[in-house]
This record gives sequence, structure tokens and C-alpha cells, in this order.
Amino acid sequence: MECNIALVEPSPDKIKVLPHRQYYTSDQLSPSNVAPSPLDQFRSCEPEAMCLSTATTSGIPSARIVLLKQVDARGFVFFTNYTSRKSGELSENPHAALAFYWREVHRSVRVVGRVEKVSREESAEYYNSRPLGSRLGAWASRQSTVVGEGEVGDRLQKLQIRFGVQEGNQEAAVPPPDFWGGWRIIPDEVEFWSGKPSRLHDRVRYLRVSSPADGEQWKIDRLAP
Repeated sequence: MECNIALVEPSPDKIKVLPHRQYYTSDQLSPSNVAPSPLDQFRSCEPEAMCLSTATTSGIPSARIVLLKQVDARGFVFFTNYTSRKSGELSENPHAALAFYWREVHRSVRVVGRVEKVSREESAEYYNSRPLGSRLGAWASRQSTVVGEGEVGDRLQKLQIRFGVQEGNQEAAVPPPDFWGGWRIIPDEVEFWSGKPSRLHDRVRYLRVSSPADGEQWKIDRLAP
């Protein structure tokens, strides 16, 4: 594997990264000019992938990149196998953190919150919008388990027979598996970060001060860079 990282003085025991260039964004990020809700503020972003961090009940963390599929009135939604490591940790410890980063524009967003499974109807609606191969893949992959070479491919062939999938036929009925669906991260804390020269960055944090059922309210503060 090759990593496109600029190095100086490479040696067998270290990687030394060249000094980072100065960050600069022309607009100002301030509690006075952001939206009252972090979910509304987030709508100005163009997200795709995010780092999802979970933890065991013992506090051992793990992180991975997943695709954000929806931001609704309650939070941030992604879809996955419910038997995967991340789902297991979310079931046992229903809290998560998200991080988004846009290197080209020197911006990031950090989210901390509680999690819930989305409804089966919501999961089915998204699942049925996926290409046939992705729907079959959800059945074929026992995510996060150890597999032998060719095992997933063999399982996929059996599923194609099971669901009557023929080459060139994209209309085969492949229902969503019970072990697959969505998770929603309901934010209690959201921070927006904007890069500035000399590391004097803009940081604006939202903290939830009331539950959605009581009428969502947020405390908005500037944080030291």
C-alpha cells in the first residue's frame, strides 16, 4: 500500500510529516452568524463520508469511515449490518461520535450523541433504492467476521440462485435482510471548525439544553482555538 504523504528524513522507525501549510477561510464562523440549530447549520455543508467512533462498555474505542446517507430533523443516518462490530458496540453502548473533514476548504464538523435504530420502513426505503449488487452484497457479507478466500463469492452465487437473479436482470426482488438497517446519531454536541492563520481557528460549539420532545434548544459558544 502506498500513502501519499510528504516525508522528511525517512527512517525505518518513524514518519515525519512536513510542516502543514497555513489554514485560511475568508468568512468568519461565530455564534452570532450561525443557524439556531446545528442540523440547520450542517445543511450548508456537502458531506459524503464521515469517521464514526464507537466504544465498548469497557471504554475501548474503535473508528472507521462510513457513508452518511441522510440528515433529518433528528440527526445523522447511516446504514450497515446489525451484526457488525460497530453495531454490536452501538447496541451495548448507545453513544457515538462523528467527524467530518473538508481538507480543500479547511473545515470540519464534530458530533457527539446518542444513537437509535431507524425504523424498518426507513431502512427498507433506502435499501430498495440501492443497485441490485449492493442489495445482494448486504445478504452475502457477514460483516466483520473472518472469512476464507472465495467464501463471500460462493455465498453470493447461492444468493443469486435463491433470488432468481439472472445476468442483466436488475429487477429481481431481493428484500432487505433482518440483520441490516440504519442507525441515527441524535446529536447532543456539535462543533463547527474553520481553519485560520497561525492556528487561531474559528470554533463554534452547540450544546443541547433541552430534549427534542420539550422543544429543541441549543447553547451556542465560541471555543478557544
